[in-house]
Amino acid sequence: MGHGRTPRTRPQQQHTPVPGHYPVRFGEAELVRDHDRPGGWLLTVGGVAQSYVDLEDPAHLEFEYVRRIGDVVDCLPPDGAPLEVLHIGGGACTLPRYIAVTRPGSRQLVIEADGGLVDLVREQLDLRSVPRLRVRVGDGREGVASRHPDSADLIVLDAFERARMPSPLATLQFVTDVHRVLREDGTYVVNLADGGNLRFARRLVATLRAVFGHVAVLAEPGVLRGRRFGNLVAVASPAPLPMALLARRAAAAIFPARCVPGEEFSGAAEPLTDESPVSSPEPPPGTWGRS
Repeated sequence: MGHGRTPRTRPQQQHTPVPGHYPVRFGEAELVRDHDRPGGWLLTVGGVAQSYVDLEDPAHLEFEYVRRIGDVVDCLPPDGAPLEVLHIGGGACTLPRYIAVTRPGSRQLVIEADGGLVDLVREQLDLRSVPRLRVRVGDGREGVASRHPDSADLIVLDAFERARMPSPLATLQFVTDVHRVLREDGTYVVNLADGGNLRFARRLVATLRAVFGHVAVLAEPGVLRGRRFGNLVAVASPAPLPMALLARRAAAAIFPARCVPGEEFSGAAEPLTDESPVSSPEPPPGTWGRS
């Protein structure tokens, strides 16, 4: 956990999740207990590992890419201060839980397209215990359009449908609207996935660069070189990013990553637009438990 902060003690859970299969909008969800951690639960949708939460220790981030997003959150000034956060895509609300304990007093809104998944997480994974968190079922792009200008310190996009990012959430028009909602020193964080020639990822980062003055990319070296399919975390802001601090945090991770400037990563790639969208690539078989 960042900067040595200690999470507040949470009340003992009154409800124990029930492992099993549950129908949701985008397939079948499964809750799987982690026998190595008393409060650990894995959520999959359509056979794809979607979220991991530790109900007894919300500051524990199991997935590597979520830990990188957590590092970004930890590096945002002022240290430990509450944030106004908008999440596009919620899953099991791993990151909102993390922010609630590492930055107490934060106000957070999650917009999640899968209403069945929201019901499952609310009933089985103790969602009501997260302070100052609201969850709204709806389209992410419409949700951003409904927000007031200069109203968010942090916007996180982590939205996948059947293991692919919806293309309307990657275009110049959408990113421009995200910029409208962010405050002048706000931060936009995007989880994306790609491999091979990284065509989609480079174009998405080029899209961020067309709107924001400062962009960075964090990923494992093998993913950055296109040697394997995996997650990349893109960070964008109107204000300068703490590049040196982000690079140190990435390099010190259990699975070390690199932090590279957006212009170095995107090169001459063209931004994505509503008129010429490019679909997020299909993950190869075996990725994230996908068969």
